[in-house]
Amino acid sequence: MPTFIVTGCYSATAAMGMIDNPSNREKAARAIFEAAGGKLHTFYVTTGETDWLAITEFDDGVDLLPALLVVGASGAVTNVKTVRAYTSAEFKAAQEKAGKIASSYRSPAR
Repeated sequence: MPTFIVTGCYSATAAMGMIDNPSNREKAARAIFEAAGGKLHTFYVTTGETDWLAITEFDDGVDLLPALLVVGASGAVTNVKTVRAYTSAEFKAAQEKAGKIASSYRSPAR
């Protein structure tokens, strides 16, 4: 299954809610990702540009979209970003395929 790394920020309203009523945000993230058909591998609270990071698996990136729509529509998170992650083996296979198809491409700079 493809791996996706999802990051985001908590809204001010969500931060106030967490101060007033502390909750396990990993549990909440796991529930929504699993409801959408995926799997949550890891959830971190982070510092810097984003407030949280989730490493997930979904059969298809399209399956991840409903979970992100629900979370975004809640108003609890902002600045949600998703990237597809590849294993070293997947990247090696891509390099090997690139070597096989490289002669098919003619650069406009040549």
